[in-house]
Amino acid sequence: MFILAEEAASLLDLRLSAAQIRQFHQLSELLLDWNQRMNLTGIQDPAAIAVKHYLDSLTLAKVVPCFAGRRLIDVGTGAGFPGLALAIVFPRLRVTLLDATAKKLRFIDQAGQALGLENIRTLHARAEDAGRHPKHRGAYDIATARAVARMPILMEYTLPLVKLGGQVIAMQGSRAYEETRRAAKAIARLGGELLAIEEIRLPTLDHPRYLVVIDKVRRTPKGYPRSPGRSASQPIQ
Repeated sequence: MFILAEEAASLLDLRLSAAQIRQFHQLSELLLDWNQRMNLTGIQDPAAIAVKHYLDSLTLAKVVPCFAGRRLIDVGTGAGFPGLALAIVFPRLRVTLLDATAKKLRFIDQAGQALGLENIRTLHARAEDAGRHPKHRGAYDIATARAVARMPILMEYTLPLVKLGGQVIAMQGSRAYEETRRAAKAIARLGGELLAIEEIRLPTLDHPRYLVVIDKVRRTPKGYPRSPGRSASQPIQ
């Protein structure tokens, strides 16, 4: 975990404690153990996990000045990223990890218990259903997602979950600018406004990553999100 501690300090100005480094090490062991029984990640090398999962997750600190006391929902969390990594480093951040696949959430629940993370909870749901539920609609300061869907679809998954004054942070690859242009109508219709696209360079990776930051400036209209499947089959254009 040396590369994680070193790069978190130099790239993100985050000083990880010895206890946090131990938690990341334990998380890697759990992830690789569970990965023998179910497909959680295609990355098997611990050093690559540290960069491609943990450090990548922590890059949200580049665009969020303070996590303490805030509520974040990780949409389509998969094996728990970025949510688990953020919960380790920012213990005062309240993290909800949403996924439609129950077995992935079982891994996250066990990992959270093993690591002593009291600031996480899992939510077994489709994003569209969560976005219409009174308990979750407009309830979060931050919604984030990594490699979940194309941006026009992702906006319908995430913006309804965010409160006025909150943000969606979409973690994107090389097509970030093109995808954001394609999502312009969806962003506007769902109550968002593009704030910034932040380029991130991670060690050992050839291509940059991008954080697309969208402010929630208006309430999402009542008709959104639409029923599960319609966002993907008929994205807002």
